[in-house]
Amino acid sequence: MNLRIRTGLAAVAVMLMTAVASAGPAAAITGGEPDGDAHPNVGLIVFYHPDGRFRCSATLISPTVLITAAHCTSRVLGSVLIDFNTSISQTGIPAPYAPAANPAFGYTAAEVAAMGKVSGRAYTHPGYSDLTDTANWNDAGVVVLDSPVTIAPATIAPQDYLNQFKPNVLSKTIFDIVGYGDEVRQADSGSQKPTPLTYPLIRRQTTVIGQKLTPQILQVNGNDSDNRAGGGTCFGDSGGPIFHDGLIVGVTSYGYTKNCRYLAGFQRVDIAGVQSWVNSFLD
Repeated sequence: MNLRIRTGLAAVAVMLMTAVASAGPAAAITGGEPDGDAHPNVGLIVFYHPDGRFRCSATLISPTVLITAAHCTSRVLGSVLIDFNTSISQTGIPAPYAPAANPAFGYTAAEVAAMGKVSGRAYTHPGYSDLTDTANWNDAGVVVLDSPVTIAPATIAPQDYLNQFKPNVLSKTIFDIVGYGDEVRQADSGSQKPTPLTYPLIRRQTTVIGQKLTPQILQVNGNDSDNRAGGGTCFGDSGGPIFHDGLIVGVTSYGYTKNCRYLAGFQRVDIAGVQSWVNSFLD
């Protein structure tokens, strides 16, 4: 599998340090629309890593556990900040979250609480291959909250749920994706070629069409020019959910292009190795 993977925290989980102004009404990812209150259990997670401060998306699956991607939890420093607001910032000026007092140690739970947000601890699937081995991808992580929340959780699909979709069916199946990723649009100035821009920072949703299934990965067509669906994922959507009939079947893992078009891949969460590990964190 020869992948041009859009991966690594510096690429997939967009840095929050630089503010980017927005122009005009917000579009959604590479298509789609603002999510509003459609998926209140999908949240933004903000965390420190040895390379800086980053963001990803995650989904509440119990009052104290969120599921996300392993590349959003691996080597996280300190506490994770979780924000379930559907609209975080329209302009990004100033940055929406205060920096950690000591970035080398990440956020403390007290710092997160002072911002009025929920804190938690990140855990990475023990079989995570750091996106190097497609047979043992395991790009799954969880964040365990320090205190439970009252938001209704989403449900993970039963084991082997995606196996029902043979290639001729998968290529006609619509999936729903949600996340806090970049908006692809024209910049305020300079080149007017649509490009991923960090702000406005809001929760968005769109639809994609299935393309290929492996024992680890669900790959989809994430092109907003495809008239069968709405668009695709972008930087910052990493770890966010892909749904079928309201069930989480995967989390955003990778993309092929820097402009957030073409194919995208999702770590399957309906496989035994992921489900048994995730279930170990559930009550």
